[in-house]
Amino acid sequence: MATLQEITDKIRDAVGGDSGLGKSLKFNLKGDGFIHIDGGAVTNEDAPADLTLTTTMSDLQELAAGRLDATSAVMSGRLQLSDMMAAMALQPKLIALFQRVR
Repeated sequence: MATLQEITDKIRDAVGGDSGLGKSLKFNLKGDGFIHIDGGAVTNEDAPADLTLTTTMSDLQELAAGRLDATSAVMSGRLQLSDMMAAMALQPKLIALFQRVR
């Protein structure tokens, strides 16, 4: 399993100068840290975000690799969302971001 720093670096490379999300996003990795994306900035800060996705580090990797469906993860409790409407609006942009992470 990749480390928090390795995952952060992969996301930072995928984001480049701008994530294209139009909103800030935070992954709360349940005790393993945070990944915060705001425009082109990717940090490990626990900063406020428009949308927080709470999951495990391994499930984040499965989501990014396309081996775990986000809808199934939400329905099974493996992924919690702070704002369902924001998540639905960002879904296509998140899919595009995850495709660049692969």
